[in-house]
Amino acid sequence: MARILTGIQSTGVPHLGNALGAIEPGIEISKQAGNESFFFIADLHSLTTIKDAQERKQSVYAVAAAWLALGFDVENNFFYRQSDIPQVTELTWYLSCFTPYPMLANAHSFKDKSDRLSDVNAGLFTYPVLMAADILLYDADQVPVGKDQQQHLEMARDMAGALNRGVNSEILKLPEAVIRESVKTVPGTDGQKMSKSYGNTIDLFAPAKQLKKQVMGITTDSTPLEEPKNPDTCNVFTLYALLADEAQVSEMRQNYLGGNYGYGHAKKALLELIVNRYSEARAKYDALMSEPEIIEEQLQIGAEKVRPIANEVVKRVRASLGY
Repeated sequence: MARILTGIQSTGVPHLGNALGAIEPGIEISKQAGNESFFFIADLHSLTTIKDAQERKQSVYAVAAAWLALGFDVENNFFYRQSDIPQVTELTWYLSCFTPYPMLANAHSFKDKSDRLSDVNAGLFTYPVLMAADILLYDADQVPVGKDQQQHLEMARDMAGALNRGVNSEILKLPEAVIRESVKTVPGTDGQKMSKSYGNTIDLFAPAKQLKKQVMGITTDSTPLEEPKNPDTCNVFTLYALLADEAQVSEMRQNYLGGNYGYGHAKKALLELIVNRYSEARAKYDALMSEPEIIEEQLQIGAEKVRPIANEVVKRVRASLGY
């Protein structure tokens, strides 16, 4: 049995790109026979950038509600909030004492902001150590990551190896990276990668009017209605193709190439597709967010399930270090 671990950032309501690129693939992995999935909401990590208590709390609920609404099975897997397991911060300290400064200074999360050191807090600098503790605390076998996150997994292995060598014993399990080669790149409304930082998202769980405004606002060229259009250079078609079945995509392609089919028509078809595909999830999300105590209960149940595992790992590390 493979124990698979994934962390989910709690930075606002997940959008369509998050659903297609991370949530739905993660749920599919969790359904595979023989897998044991640990999915946690990384609310401690979010403190490096989000300081407002209410904003962070709402972000946790929004992320949890999205995963639950999209069908993650919490009964047969592990779903919990990072900050409910304080052992992770204890393990972070132990790992910090075996982690050399140059390793952290070379981390992408730090280097990307190193030209603005006044904006870098200690939490951001030690971010990879907390991330390593997230993984190592549960004896994870596999960690699915995109290529841009591979460095953090390699650092976690290095930290675990350093501690193991320091105590001359295999105390911590070294996890394997599962590189997701086929991670979907979902374009935003302006054609760039969909991202909150670009302000180009399609908010899957937004009210109907807001969702419609975002879809109808997707950037297109100025090709006249009556002329054929190139589906392969159109953001609307790309999004449609990510969501539709083969027959629908083929029909839409013919609409583009045949002329007398405007981008407004394509956008309306995309909106209808999104609403139909996610109608049940949108309703469930709204219901959960209206009763956050249900979300809280699920997170607490998850924390109770993982706490014994975390305790056992920390107990091993403490003993190896003489505590």
